[in-house]
Amino acid sequence: MSDSYPILMLKPGIHNRIRNGHPWAFKDELMPHEPLEAGVIVQLHTDYGYDIGLGFYHPTSQIAIRLLRVKQGLIDTSFFIDRLSLALALRDRLFPHEPIYRLCFGESDGLPGLIIDRYGDYCALQLLSAGMDKKRQEIVEALQSIIPTLKGIIAKNDSQLRVKEGLEKSEEVLWGTIPDNISITENGIALSISLIQGQKTGYYLDQRLNRSFVSKISKDLTVLDCFTNQGGFALHAAFGGASKVLGIDSAKSAIDASIVNAQLNNYNQCSFIQADVFDYIKKAALDGDKWDIVILDPPAFTKSKTTLSKAKRGYAEINRQALKLIHTGGFLVTASCSQLFSEAMLIECVQQEAKRINRQISLIYKGGQSPCHPILPSMLETSYLKCLVFSVQ
Repeated sequence: MSDSYPILMLKPGIHNRIRNGHPWAFKDELMPHEPLEAGVIVQLHTDYGYDIGLGFYHPTSQIAIRLLRVKQGLIDTSFFIDRLSLALALRDRLFPHEPIYRLCFGESDGLPGLIIDRYGDYCALQLLSAGMDKKRQEIVEALQSIIPTLKGIIAKNDSQLRVKEGLEKSEEVLWGTIPDNISITENGIALSISLIQGQKTGYYLDQRLNRSFVSKISKDLTVLDCFTNQGGFALHAAFGGASKVLGIDSAKSAIDASIVNAQLNNYNQCSFIQADVFDYIKKAALDGDKWDIVILDPPAFTKSKTTLSKAKRGYAEINRQALKLIHTGGFLVTASCSQLFSEAMLIECVQQEAKRINRQISLIYKGGQSPCHPILPSMLETSYLKCLVFSVQ
């Protein structure tokens, strides 16, 4: 039981943020304690003895303790069954007809360091902390219990966050079998994705509602989808009745997947080109190309404060070039998954670049991450995706 766990104590005056719900205790917030190995479960107390709860400990990470939202008990298969059952019930209510979603979003679901994406009868997970890595067997058993139709579980442990936890990057099938490609449906659109070859856990599920919005404004319009990945936005534009769609991505595997997905849906108006997006849209602007909708969904430009200024310049450049390509009366769809680059920063960036090239814009849509990526109000780090749509004159 919990009284067998080592007790670590916070320094005086540190407890407010954590007692208000933030699930991390940092290394410099702890009082001196006995040496402990990475991934062990500890009991965290305030300096005056208040029991905050159990968490995974790491001796060298800046995040020393990741709290589990429980004060006592065993962190065993039953614990994961209970916690993941709650997460599953929420997602099934949100998406009752398409079991394609992020089943577990780490801290937001009380399971720090654990990401699970469900694709029907298959799950792809990431174990991002030493503590969760030690619990992989319990997690697999819990998933088998709560999803009886499950056929396979793959671990896509290629995140740099594992390196910070002293873990190796790896990819392995943890249970069952994983086919080369699986068929899913998103917002009524057929997709063939690879959990083995696809980026991260196979497909970017966080843009689900934003892609749906794009389909609503695309009828009879021409659409340029930059950083198309597996064609998500491009296919939704075609689904919405776009007359012409071009997707751009630097990765050949992404272009190949996009072509297959367009063919699956008989979207003959879609074409895809492998190219560097920055180079392509800069040349297109010089050539005088015009589109009704330009979509920007780049990878994160920054993951640390030290590179934020460089990221701001990158967002400014790409949005300025995109604005040059848009017909009067068209739309700019621009997204950022950089948590440090706020919505306010993105709005200011687009406004400044529009002013610089004498374009008038108005914001018509503000979107974020799909609700299967819930935001923990006490932890702003769980809010990261911004997707804005501007009308351009």
